[in-house]
Amino acid sequence: MANVDLAEAVHLSPSACLRRVRRLEEGGYIDRYVALVDPAAVGLGTDVFVEITLTGQDEPTLESFERAVSERPEILSCHLMAGDFDYLVHVVVRDVADYEVLHRTHLAQLPGVARMVSSFALRPICDRTAVPL
Repeated sequence: MANVDLAEAVHLSPSACLRRVRRLEEGGYIDRYVALVDPAAVGLGTDVFVEITLTGQDEPTLESFERAVSERPEILSCHLMAGDFDYLVHVVVRDVADYEVLHRTHLAQLPGVARMVSSFALRPICDRTAVPL
């Protein structure tokens, strides 16, 4: 949204609005600006959620796994978890065959992986990017 439009929406002058937005950015409240691409529109219509259990919880194992995961563009998010598995990874691929290749050639080869359980999403029900304020 353009600053002028935002200023009008929140009933501020454009200069006052811009100052406040800059403070939010500098304070770390606004992390980044992004364009959201529809994965299906670019041929990546299959979401897979992978529960990954590592061989151990020592710092070198966690660090090497996290570094390797961060390098894979198919991985949209990876969360360290408390519970029955160590990480929850969200992957986007073209189809099941594409996931099979990713699984064999990359995910199963990640450092420290002992076990993986993959779940294919049928369709999103709620998929927000906005944080509730």
